[in-house]
Amino acid sequence: MSQLVPFLTEDPLPPSRNRRSPVRWTVTALGVIALIVAGVWAVSTVRGLAPAEQAMVAPGQPVDLVVNSGDSLSTLAGRLAEAGVVTSATSFLATAELDERATRIGPGVYSLQTGMDPAQVIEAMLDPASRAAPLVLPEGLRLDETLRITAERTGLPQADLAAATVDSEDLGLPEWSRGRADGFLFPASYEVIPGRTPAQVLGAMVRRFDIASDEVSLEKRAKRMGMSAYDVLIVASLVQAEAAPKDFRKVARVVYNRLDQGMKLQFDSTVNYALKQDTFFLTEDMLTTDSPYNTFVIDGLPPGPINSPGQEAIEAALNPAKGDWLYFVTVDPETLTTRFTADYEQFLVWKQKFREGYAATAAPQAP
Repeated sequence: MSQLVPFLTEDPLPPSRNRRSPVRWTVTALGVIALIVAGVWAVSTVRGLAPAEQAMVAPGQPVDLVVNSGDSLSTLAGRLAEAGVVTSATSFLATAELDERATRIGPGVYSLQTGMDPAQVIEAMLDPASRAAPLVLPEGLRLDETLRITAERTGLPQADLAAATVDSEDLGLPEWSRGRADGFLFPASYEVIPGRTPAQVLGAMVRRFDIASDEVSLEKRAKRMGMSAYDVLIVASLVQAEAAPKDFRKVARVVYNRLDQGMKLQFDSTVNYALKQDTFFLTEDMLTTDSPYNTFVIDGLPPGPINSPGQEAIEAALNPAKGDWLYFVTVDPETLTTRFTADYEQFLVWKQKFREGYAATAAPQAP
């Protein structure tokens, strides 16, 4: 069977606060290259049975096999034979006809090997341990949040995942990433093939980032803006953290306007990042946190992305809206309604109204 290559499909998820529904994607490969697959797309286009004899393939080689929704046993048999998992499609079909459990094989991604007995294949495909585990990464997660969720869904130790982020070459990070994984573990829905290493799991997320980066021409357009791709990614992470998708381009414009005027950004999200928290109200002590990421105390951008932004936020950072805004306030955190202004006094009025309204809704109800 020829080596498999990455391909992509969309499958929106329910929206979450400040995070756009991620794109589902699929990456499979023969051997150790593939690791994560989303959706139920075919590994190869097979109609009917493959040739009776498989190609010469050494036994025991790992194969990640995708089963589509609606695939017949005949289609599955052909795919198994083509991949070298069984000697022939006919032998698998003959075994499947005698084992009614074969009809319970559902769509998904299965970790198999070449040179298996047809009965072994059926047992393996009915074993949950052979099937990919779903992993959903919403947009706007900090690196530590991404690693925690990945550990929970895959069973890989979080410490091992964290250690894997140190080796930029193993992950395939872009040369301009400054050797940091923050911002490059792309938000999406994945299915993790059993037996994959931390570097393989995280590396596939980086490859998905590469796809998004290429689709928006990140490096080329950043250069036209007189910025580095890394700085644009930092802006995208701020945009992702601060507003709903409908306001992404306006927030990006506020970032650039404030930078152009030499103003501190003063984004709450950067303080939350520094303190590894997520809160609407920051105390004076929080605002004075000594951190290179705290934009209340530093000039310019923080030294790196504060989360993994989605493609829409990256696009907004590359194509900000036109406007003179310098301030914005999310006046309703439930609907993510945000107001923008160039007037500081107006900003203070909106900010106070938000605080009063939020305090009223958050107050405990009388018995």
